[in-house]
Amino acid sequence: MGQKGNVVIGFLGTLQDRPDRDRRGRDLMGRGPERWKKYRPTVGLFQQDAFPIARLDLLVDAEPGSEELAELTESDVRSLCPKVKIHRHVLALPSPWDFQEMYGQLYDFASTYAFDLEHEEYFAHVNIYTHVAQICMFLLAESRHIPAKLLQSVPPKQGQQPYNVIDLELSTYDPIAQRFHQRQSENLSELKDGIETQNAQYNRLIAELELVASSTRDPILLLGPTGSGKTELAKRIHHLKHKRNIVKSREAVIVNCAAIPNELVESTLFGHKKGAFTGADRDQKGLMAAADGGLLFLDEIAELDLRAQAKVLRAIEEKRLRPVGAATEESSDFQLVCGTNRDLFALVQRGEFRQDLFSRVSRWMFELPGLGQRPEDVEPNLDRELGEAALACRRNITMNKEARRTFLNFSLSPSAKWLGNFRDLRTAVQRMGTLADGGRITVEVVEAEIERLRQHWARLGGIGAIDLLSNVLAPDQLLQIDLFDRLQLGEVLAVCRTCESLAEAGRKLFGVSRQKKRTQNDSDRLRKYLAQFGVDGADFMKRRDNYDRGIRGGPG
Repeated sequence: MGQKGNVVIGFLGTLQDRPDRDRRGRDLMGRGPERWKKYRPTVGLFQQDAFPIARLDLLVDAEPGSEELAELTESDVRSLCPKVKIHRHVLALPSPWDFQEMYGQLYDFASTYAFDLEHEEYFAHVNIYTHVAQICMFLLAESRHIPAKLLQSVPPKQGQQPYNVIDLELSTYDPIAQRFHQRQSENLSELKDGIETQNAQYNRLIAELELVASSTRDPILLLGPTGSGKTELAKRIHHLKHKRNIVKSREAVIVNCAAIPNELVESTLFGHKKGAFTGADRDQKGLMAAADGGLLFLDEIAELDLRAQAKVLRAIEEKRLRPVGAATEESSDFQLVCGTNRDLFALVQRGEFRQDLFSRVSRWMFELPGLGQRPEDVEPNLDRELGEAALACRRNITMNKEARRTFLNFSLSPSAKWLGNFRDLRTAVQRMGTLADGGRITVEVVEAEIERLRQHWARLGGIGAIDLLSNVLAPDQLLQIDLFDRLQLGEVLAVCRTCESLAEAGRKLFGVSRQKKRTQNDSDRLRKYLAQFGVDGADFMKRRDNYDRGIRGGPG
């Protein structure tokens, strides 16, 4: 990556930058050639070569005369540095000495500013305009709402550098920074869709994701089982970025790669020209081009073949893509979020997923726990789903206390498998809402739904855990294992049978305890557990589909 461009954010000094007035408002030499004899802080930043500036964001008070002064200042700056970019931002300040008004205006400016920390270095020019403006600029830089170093310019003297750069330490104790933390809390709530989740692992994940989504354009990779909420979270990431003016488009482009037929993947993603293939009767814009200036979510990215993966990698790195049948390329600058329920580490090792693409999209990787790993979050999500069911049924839907207690007790019990995660919960609540007489969900309605869920999960689960264990180990081996261990081992193998690798199974089985370890080697931990009972983990994963049919692969 090349050197970052320096961006200065600072006020226009209505007295300091005026060539015909001193700080006390006394007349000086006017605006002719003599004006260069007076030190003007904003212009002075460009009268040196040691600190190159790529862009000046000039904050201008909307008072009479400021526009004329801003035009003169910008003209003088461009005469010194013709290539510099200047963006003027007009602030309506009733009084530049009003602390509350000044802080609020600067806070609103920073909240909508599209900071690009990957490509730009920011400097807050602080020794200009009113003391109140300088203090507010300092506080917002210190709280990192303006992620900038402080820049202090000084009149040129022989042998003295005409500027000072101050890099602030982060602080959390300043009371004024509470506004920033309140905004951060709002962002966290937005990413959680307003649901007060209680699971500590998930809340830590969301807190880190909020920081990443707000401060970088890097790709984000969401891992998690089907139904864990990857698509909804991607939409909320887009909404947060749009609110912070990081992306322009109001809607994210959502792509389910698993739902696209192989022969149409490239046409769907990159577009095609008329006549490119049979049935291409007109030019078609691809979804990657449609995401220009916005956010693209590639769900189930692991389902793309290697050829499509290579083209996706190039589109990410070079912001260029070529529609099928096109002679020229198109540009598309989008921010990428990817999702998958598969073990990308294992796919890379097997050569089914490109190592370079994986490295590019996995810089920020977040693994969403399934509903079974977040039992304390069933209740707050139940409240949300009841509201959604009411909208779907177009009537008020309630659940009496006994019915609610019955459903929650079942939801937190070992009988609740939640194989479809939040999709199962949503479907269950919508069914109960539809069948609720008069919109009131009773115990009878809940008990009937519980039985439906049990039957559904039993059909999805195939053979039972004990039957599975009997197909894995010989009868004499089973007799040497306590019933307690047999029950536990059977359930562990049942989880393994639904996963692509031991690593994926380990992450599911050790979802809580792994958070307390500095390093996680879930597959090795699981492999050692299975070996205690004579089960070869790698061999079981290879043969796992055979065990449903009663074909024992041997104990290892």
